[in-house]
Amino acid sequence: MSFELLKPQVETIISNSTKTKNERLQAICQLLESNIDYYNWVGFYFVNGDKQELILGPYVGEPTDHTVIPFGKGICGQVAVSNKNFVVPDVKAQDNYIACSLTVKSEIVVPIFVNGKNVGQIDIDSNTLDPFTEKDERFLEFVCEKVSSIL
Repeated sequence: MSFELLKPQVETIISNSTKTKNERLQAICQLLESNIDYYNWVGFYFVNGDKQELILGPYVGEPTDHTVIPFGKGICGQVAVSNKNFVVPDVKAQDNYIACSLTVKSEIVVPIFVNGKNVGQIDIDSNTLDPFTEKDERFLEFVCEKVSSIL
């Protein structure tokens, strides 16, 4: 399904105030994972208060042991420090990569900002080598912008 067709569905999920924040985040994970065939793990990480770490939020995909990630560690931890999107075409080529599954070949992480502050991120793993394009980045920036409105 095209990103343009998914955008109104993301907006509908976000605007559903009868659901909790976590239910809406979970629904977004499910929407993306089920409609984009190379999105094999979709989840959110959020800054843990004043601590220099991220905690795992709602996600869809294989269970992960990485429920807490220190700032600077792995791709997610690096995005928490850099405040920039990070696209990894081949995880084997990254020194500071935290392996979640042997099947993961690439990853994209896009930060979520609230009032200019990085409060979390969306993290997507793919079992396909180098599938992410600029279109993925722009779409995920859109998703993060919408998510920021409920945080």
